[in-house]
Amino acid sequence: MFAGSIPALITPFRNGSFAEDVFRDFVEWQIAEGSSALVPVGTTGEAATLSKDEHFEVVRVCADQVRGRVPVIAGAGSNDTRVAIGNVQAAKESGADAVLMVPPYYNRPSQEGIFQHFAAVAAECELPIILYNVPGRTVTDIQPETVIRIVEAFPDKFVAIKDATGDLARVSKHRAALRAGFAQLSGNDETALAFNAMGGVGCISVAANVAPKLCAQFQAAWAEGNTAIALALHDRLFALHLALFTDASPGPVKYAVNKLRPEISAELRLPMVQPSDASKAAVDAAMAAAGII
Repeated sequence: MFAGSIPALITPFRNGSFAEDVFRDFVEWQIAEGSSALVPVGTTGEAATLSKDEHFEVVRVCADQVRGRVPVIAGAGSNDTRVAIGNVQAAKESGADAVLMVPPYYNRPSQEGIFQHFAAVAAECELPIILYNVPGRTVTDIQPETVIRIVEAFPDKFVAIKDATGDLARVSKHRAALRAGFAQLSGNDETALAFNAMGGVGCISVAANVAPKLCAQFQAAWAEGNTAIALALHDRLFALHLALFTDASPGPVKYAVNKLRPEISAELRLPMVQPSDASKAAVDAAMAAAGII
């Protein structure tokens, strides 16, 4: 159910509000270009600056536009366990097929606290859960032993992990201990090829906002055993993967999407601001090198 190229969708704004019309068109484009699932209101979707009502309105609109054609994976994490449980319930009511959930951030629980957090969520959750380990943002790291403990304790609830640690050895550690059906998804575009080589099955991607067809072709080539094609596509996209993080994300990716689809504003919510001129130049060059513009 969870494999291939899965864009972590931007949330378009117009004059400070969610721009539903262009978001629906964007979702439609993503499906047409071959994205295998969609993640609304993740980090790239600026979930941190959406109200709860806005957050789940974005999920509802995404699910309504998708109409079951691909899975919708809603961002639902919180550093308050009670809020995380409520987010899962709201995601289900909004039409999501699964949720993406970080460990608690800021309050930095121990590994036991992380386990108990996810155990409490699992007890109340009716949707599949994808763990999202991104220590660079949460300052909390789900260690491999804890990932294994969580999945083994609740095998019907925890179906995948988005791993943005950059530690490729973890793919093998997880794979050695867990069932074959547990999906490992890269959270970093630039190492997605190596991640797949270690046993991953896809990527929850920032670059797929800009290059959905190329990202989908890259993942399909790897899955079909066409490693030379996958490597060529990786090389073609590599500069873009790096350029989209030359300033605080999602500034560069919103700038890139606006270049391709001018009806989608590059507008951000504070404290996020527009990328620097140097970042914009890097994105422009990378998009040209990839043949996108």
